[in-house]
Amino acid sequence: MRLLRVGRAVVPMNKLLLATLLKARQHAESDFVIEWNGKPVKSVRKAMHAAVAAAGISRATPHDLRHTAAVHMAKAGVPMEEISQYLGHSSVEVTRKIYARFSPEYLQKAASALEYGD
Repeated sequence: MRLLRVGRAVVPMNKLLLATLLKARQHAESDFVIEWNGKPVKSVRKAMHAAVAAAGISRATPHDLRHTAAVHMAKAGVPMEEISQYLGHSSVEVTRKIYARFSPEYLQKAASALEYGD
């Protein structure tokens, strides 16, 4: 029996992230993108948990970062189809169900229908 690995979406990197990674690279102690004391971080979740605790934040997970990114995209008017592809959702309906309410156009047509003449 062959195990299938869940794929990840391949998405473009924005200029801010590229600049941040290049700056981080200048201070890197190893070839790893995510490192601690020159060694690779084995668990991003555990590393984030430690960083969140050290920052005095009550709770934050990698999924919270993903959700926040999707909300920002929706608020910027990015089409649900693009957000869905960016997140790697199996269906745009999954994306629409969760993030449509953050879109500036959400329910606008319904609100406009309630405008009555001059």
